[in-house]
Amino acid sequence: MHRLSRVLPTIKRSAVLGYSTAPKGFITSALKASVRSYSTSSPQAVDQSKAKEIDMDSEDIKLYKKYTLDTYGRPSVILDHGKGAQVFDNKGTRYIDFTAGIAVNAFGHGDEGVANVLADQSTKLVHISNLYYNPWSGRLAETLVKSTLAGFDGSDAKGLYSFSKDNEEAGPKIFFTNSGTEANEGALKFARKYGKVVATSGKMGSGVSESLKVDPNLKYGFVSFIGGFHGRSLGALSLTPNPKYQDPFTPLIPGVVYARFNKKSEVSAMIDERTCAVVVEPIQGEGGVHTADEDFLRALRRRCDQVKALLIYDEIQCGLGRTGKFWAHHHYPADCAPDVITFAKPLANGVPIGGITISQAVADIMKVGDHGTTFGGNPLACRVGHHVAERISKKEFLESVTESGKFMVEELETKLKPFIDSGLVSEIRGNGLLLGLQISKDPAPIVADALKKGLLLVAAGGNTIRIIPPLVITKAEISEGVSILANALKEVEGQQ
Repeated sequence: MHRLSRVLPTIKRSAVLGYSTAPKGFITSALKASVRSYSTSSPQAVDQSKAKEIDMDSEDIKLYKKYTLDTYGRPSVILDHGKGAQVFDNKGTRYIDFTAGIAVNAFGHGDEGVANVLADQSTKLVHISNLYYNPWSGRLAETLVKSTLAGFDGSDAKGLYSFSKDNEEAGPKIFFTNSGTEANEGALKFARKYGKVVATSGKMGSGVSESLKVDPNLKYGFVSFIGGFHGRSLGALSLTPNPKYQDPFTPLIPGVVYARFNKKSEVSAMIDERTCAVVVEPIQGEGGVHTADEDFLRALRRRCDQVKALLIYDEIQCGLGRTGKFWAHHHYPADCAPDVITFAKPLANGVPIGGITISQAVADIMKVGDHGTTFGGNPLACRVGHHVAERISKKEFLESVTESGKFMVEELETKLKPFIDSGLVSEIRGNGLLLGLQISKDPAPIVADALKKGLLLVAAGGNTIRIIPPLVITKAEISEGVSILANALKEVEGQQ
């Protein structure tokens, strides 16, 4: 896989294996110590509330403080409108956006194509429920499936790419949700049923224990990885091994094992016949922008095949064009392919939508009534999603993302050289327009100072600044944004 990792030098990380097994659902104290540094950018990770002088007289802020549950540490900026990779607050201050709503706004702000589709559909049909067909969910699913299959030639593809080409209705299927977290919850539910059905049918791999043959209900375990982030609802949270987010809500779901990311040698020991699914991000976003090794994903694929477990790729942040491929796993060989893909963020450019792509084998065991959603797959979200997916899937667009990513790296390496030399910036890593800067100290002051200077940034785990701009960002905006970042680094370094 082509990926970027400029090590200057690399800051070493260490982690200890830990388990969350039935019925306790807790992670070990050793694991707690090892994952403290993987604090993600979700609610409390970076408190930017002092980034600008707080205008507590603002009526909008007063109303928010009085009537909403405040679980985020926000700066006092009130963003009002935007165009492309630029946003403006309610006082007219302009910002370069290196966050894209946390990798959501693929086409930036105020995109005319998205706005026109949204406006037109809103006058026709916004919601009708899944009790009836609508014109757009099937069309969006077709675009997603065809764009997925186009990533490999199919000759030796595994997982959802492996199906009978003689049957016109065979192949991957889509279930639409409202968010990425909801997509992961659905995938976990599908995997639990798959594990039970596979164990009951006797179609298990070699080395299956007698206890599992007697009680197929024992095949319910999940494996996820340190540094991973899969959401905030109870099931998704159970697969996110960070004590900061888990501890207030224990006990979590049982049967979860936490393994070390990119540790190929530990795959066989961590995944056994009790495992119904392995959940992994090809690029860990919230955990600090760490890319999976090819050999690691291949080992996961092989081990899942051996024990008849599903391999689930969480591409909620790294998928749908962000790396210059339709899916991040399209950078890997076909023998690393997953059984299930979860996705969301950029699909409708900010209109809430997510989904699960499943293999034919998984689709075969799901029956009417097994799962449902009120809003998922509604015509408004699906029509906007179809518009966005069609644009993202174009070869020329994906190539432009790759080129923008290369230019971003060149700008970072050039303009941040003084801070690379000083050790404040020790690594640039990632792929396409999903990049991470390893910082040798807490990045919160840098993020806050950049905001004052006109740049939106977001932090990630392990003292990382994440760079995830709109995929349509221009070279001029990249150059300006990196210059602001350099000035923020200079400001913070001067305060040491």
